[in-house]
Amino acid sequence: MTGEPLSGSDGAWSPVADGPEEFTAAWLSRALGRNVSAVAAERIGTGQTGATYRLSFDSAEGPRTLIAKVAAGDASERRRVRNGYRSEVGFYRDIASTVDVATPRCWYGAITDDSLAFTLLLDDLSPRVAGVQAVGCTIAQAHLAVANLAALHAGRWNDESIFDLSFVARPTPAGAEFLGSAVTAATDTFVERFAADLEEADVATLGSAAALIAQWHPARPEPFTVLHGDYRLDNLMFDPGGADVVAVDWQTLAVGPPARDLAYFLGTSLTIGDRRAAERELVAEYHAALVDRGVTGYAVDQCFDDYRLGQLQGPMITTMGCAYATGERSAAADAMFLAMATRSCAAIRDLDTLAEVAR
Repeated sequence: MTGEPLSGSDGAWSPVADGPEEFTAAWLSRALGRNVSAVAAERIGTGQTGATYRLSFDSAEGPRTLIAKVAAGDASERRRVRNGYRSEVGFYRDIASTVDVATPRCWYGAITDDSLAFTLLLDDLSPRVAGVQAVGCTIAQAHLAVANLAALHAGRWNDESIFDLSFVARPTPAGAEFLGSAVTAATDTFVERFAADLEEADVATLGSAAALIAQWHPARPEPFTVLHGDYRLDNLMFDPGGADVVAVDWQTLAVGPPARDLAYFLGTSLTIGDRRAAERELVAEYHAALVDRGVTGYAVDQCFDDYRLGQLQGPMITTMGCAYATGERSAAADAMFLAMATRSCAAIRDLDTLAEVAR
């Protein structure tokens, strides 16, 4: 990756460009290490904790468009999510090259010492398009996504060295208790916001799930691996011809039981009917891909049991994402959160996840 600075400044040139007006030809030339001219920035996406731009520019070599990702919101909003900024920059700098997951090439990454501003310059994945959470994905798309998830997880399977990275936190009992409190508060906010749209069964499931998070989070500490943490359709870019899928948005990176990513994806991204019809096949396919990539000592029955337990990732991320997002509320975001909540609640009930956690 061109551009080594992770923090600080260098005279009049700042390693971090904090908005479209700072993506000048001079700045981009310095960041990429090649001459660039005539830069234009176009806002794309509707990120909840950051802002994304497509940069178009003239250059004699390399790509002529890149995606720039930066922080968003005021200082208090950024402070609340700055660990996510550190995680995303850290993933591209230190983890991406150690796993086989399909993700954009990072051409440049920098973050300030206080982690309140960052810049990533990533491959423009066009003509790939993101999935639409409220609509859901096809089973064929789910097969692609599950294979890509196994490629992420297998590379750092039970790898203790992942905790040597400064932005990766080892799970602790205190952290689980804090998370449980945060999810309970977020769930209350979520239920109040969507009271008119939620079925009574879903309200009950959300409340019961939140009450078990502190107990669930440290359960079954092995196997562990690096997790995307928010592996869902809005963070997956699909090739229009169905050739591949690329994962983006690594701000929720964590370390934990791998099946949580799998449960979250299948539980929130497939329609309820498709998930019921295909989940056993998809979990088995995920497990087979792990084995093909060298994972041993992990039986397919254990994988499915971990998948059952992992379903609480769905309501946890959904309610917290809704309650603590820095972006403006919109009809599209509301539809996304509601679809995720109702699908994941159905999966929890279908798989009897609450009883499994409480055992």
